Amino acid sequence: MEGITTKEDIRKIVREENIEFIHLQFTDLMGTMKNVSVTAEQLDKVLENEIMFDGSSVDGFVRIEESDMYLHPDFSTFVIYPWSVGSGAAEARLICDTYNTDGTPFEGCPRNILKRAIKTASEMGYTMNVGPECEFYLFNTDANGKLTLDTNDKAGYFDLAPVDKGEAARKDMVMMLKKFGFEIEAAHHEGGEGQHEIDFRYSDALSAADNIMTFKMVVRIVAQAHGLHATFMPKPLFGQPGSGMHINQSLFLGKLNAFYDPDGDSMLSGIALNYIAGLIKHAKALCAITNPTVNSYKRLVPEYEAPVHIAWSHHNRSPLIRVPSKRGKSTRIEMRSPDPSANPYLALGVSLIAGLDGIRNKLDPPAPVEANLYQLSDEDRRALSIDQLPRTLTDSLEALKADKLLMDLLGPHACRQYITAKAREWELYSIQVSDWEIERYLNTI
Repeated sequence: MEGITTKEDIRKIVREENIEFIHLQFTDLMGTMKNVSVTAEQLDKVLENEIMFDGSSVDGFVRIEESDMYLHPDFSTFVIYPWSVGSGAAEARLICDTYNTDGTPFEGCPRNILKRAIKTASEMGYTMNVGPECEFYLFNTDANGKLTLDTNDKAGYFDLAPVDKGEAARKDMVMMLKKFGFEIEAAHHEGGEGQHEIDFRYSDALSAADNIMTFKMVVRIVAQAHGLHATFMPKPLFGQPGSGMHINQSLFLGKLNAFYDPDGDSMLSGIALNYIAGLIKHAKALCAITNPTVNSYKRLVPEYEAPVHIAWSHHNRSPLIRVPSKRGKSTRIEMRSPDPSANPYLALGVSLIAGLDGIRNKLDPPAPVEANLYQLSDEDRRALSIDQLPRTLTDSLEALKADKLLMDLLGPHACRQYITAKAREWELYSIQVSDWEIERYLNTI
């Protein structure tokens, strides 16, 4: 809630609004929201950072012999759940950082990792602003509430009701998000059957990551109320577009957009070009974080507007990075590879630190490529020195392990836990026998 900064602010609201339950939310290393709920009687313990939880039960946190951890709430994230108002037992939430028992920030907490990147930017004089574009699919559930792959419409890009049968749910999502304090900029049907997008106003990097987690929670809850299931799986349907989470990002020096230069080529500053060069330099390793599942790489294929090649452009949407046409305070770059299965704290953290690397080392990006990269031949791409994003999760993990900058940001604990978990995910996938293999080989070999 806007303006909340102190313990007394929260105490006052809890009293006046008769709030009975407070949900302490945090995010595990894999990007799943976790929750510890307490009654209002425990509010003082919450505000004094005295709520403990078992870190050994959370993916990517700690071992059982060092399991005690503490939740430190960020008071500015206090929000009353809109659906609980008037229920007689109102509920609120606080987003928390995780801390060790000695009072130090837990190095494997995704929010703390993003804060480390933000601190590096601040030391260089910069503030990062982020505007995410989150896509998702809506599927029907069956009579028993089980999930299906049946979409509830056959609509396409920008279609309206009655073709877009998800419009009612999408409107309710927008209204609920507004009650959470979101400023919604656009909401529409996407290109896939049953696919949707809701865009909200940019904010600083930490708030943007918090907002992405809140967004995903609200979308799922509202979808369920409509008898639907919302999924942020990158590629749930063969032959349909995948769901992306394009990250629009810019750096500010005070109130000035550091990416804007009215006298620069295309009115882009040297800082903007350095930042683009940093993203390109670390592009393969970034994928291990921004595209963190086996399924992510089913989306990164040609012809579905998802990037495959490591390049940038002023206009077309086929490269990894696009520079939208707005200038002035709205000057930004759009990284198109990330998908909504990513942990937003990690995704924004590694993106920021990669861009800052380009600035610190004054890296120059390659020339922009305005041609449709999907239509260029391999020979043409080689002539332009255009490399390709990793084809699989295991390829991206190898690139991450070789990238000292990103590994240093994540820290030894998070690197070890994350890479081990994702390598295991790839191994489990690799030994599965798919329907495609049965259909192709069972009767022919």
